[in-house]
Amino acid sequence: MINDKTTLADLSIFPSDGSGGVFGIIDHTTTQAGRDMLRKHIQHPPDTYEKLKEVQDVVIFWSEHVELWPEAILNGTLVMLDKFFDSADSISAPPSGITLLLSSWFQKMLNKQEYFLTQFSLSHLSDFLKGCIRLADISDMPGVPVLLKRELETVREELKHRLTDPLITINKQTKYTDLIQLHYQARREMKHAVYRLIFSYARLDAWRSMAIATKAHGWAFPELLPALPVCINAKGLHHPLLQRPVSYDIVFENGRNFLLLTGANMSGKTTFMRSLGVAALLAHLGMGVPATSFRVSFLQGVITNMQVEDNILRGESYFFAEVQRMKQTAEKILKQEPHLVLMDELFKGTNVHDAYECTRAVLDGLLHHPDHLMILSTHLYEVAQQFNAGGYRNKEILFSYFVTTMTDAGGYNFTYELKEGISNDRIGYRILQKEGVIALLNRNIT
Repeated sequence: MINDKTTLADLSIFPSDGSGGVFGIIDHTTTQAGRDMLRKHIQHPPDTYEKLKEVQDVVIFWSEHVELWPEAILNGTLVMLDKFFDSADSISAPPSGITLLLSSWFQKMLNKQEYFLTQFSLSHLSDFLKGCIRLADISDMPGVPVLLKRELETVREELKHRLTDPLITINKQTKYTDLIQLHYQARREMKHAVYRLIFSYARLDAWRSMAIATKAHGWAFPELLPALPVCINAKGLHHPLLQRPVSYDIVFENGRNFLLLTGANMSGKTTFMRSLGVAALLAHLGMGVPATSFRVSFLQGVITNMQVEDNILRGESYFFAEVQRMKQTAEKILKQEPHLVLMDELFKGTNVHDAYECTRAVLDGLLHHPDHLMILSTHLYEVAQQFNAGGYRNKEILFSYFVTTMTDAGGYNFTYELKEGISNDRIGYRILQKEGVIALLNRNIT
């Protein structure tokens, strides 16, 4: 799956406002290295169906065996190891002479900082290697997924170093002469091996993080299907960032690949599309999704047309930016590999007549691409009515709307309920009135 920065921003995966976003609720890593690996995994999910299935098997395994994770390795452990090996290349000669002759008591008295730094560094290295040994031993368990076993065997191979055994056996009673020799030898001989171990640990940390998030939120592991025929079947789907979300059921299959979504502004259209986009992305990471059940074909990517921005430096208008994003979408769906395309109120940067003509033309063109799953939300109910009248209902296009209840007093209420059909709710003027805008504008200046 390939998702660009626009899609990740539209789905609030890595928000810039400091709120944490979706990444914040799935990040249960124990180290910064694991956190960085998780971020890379989101930016570059598995690129084939087979690889995705392998990752999902690993995440499921970790969700069922959380107790196997070694608690001895902390973020501070890896920070210390990085500092420990940072200056390794500048070490030219082993300790000798008076350094080895002096007892540990004299070393404490004469060079206290160096003594404790040596002991502290080696204790972190020892803890790290012990944790890696515990991880490697998991590969001997029955039922370990192929990808996880492969990674753990890589860890085991790196641990086959002549210094591993003496390092994991050090303690407070270890002689200073032995410590200083191990200190020198480890920095000279184990730097690259430890960095490779840290890389493997980071991958394991990221996989486990997705398992912990899935379990903590009570999400369901999706059923992953080959790319074609393209389908999504979701039950109990909801947005993971909402405190009291409304759940939805949605089915795209049997040739029905397009949903035309109508409803009043603020009625829930954008949130619904984001819920589906987030779920599709999480499924393609190999983890659980915020739904009671979720079946999805392997998608090439999620494409969003939601928050388009103009570019004043290039002299590009908002409408031109919308056109360019739609052009990028058209180029991507020319390929047979299926995408999920989410389009929210297209062509807001032009007048109503132009928006109608452009939306109708785009919708007509999108229907020529049945191998992709698409949702278009619109305020232009005339567009929906035209395609409904054209005989598309119960064929390529699904028509759904969000319910808004009106009161005799001019008020309104959003139920966030999704129903089959087309909405003709128009509440813009009511919102202006309720917020007191009309009254303020009509007030005389005193």
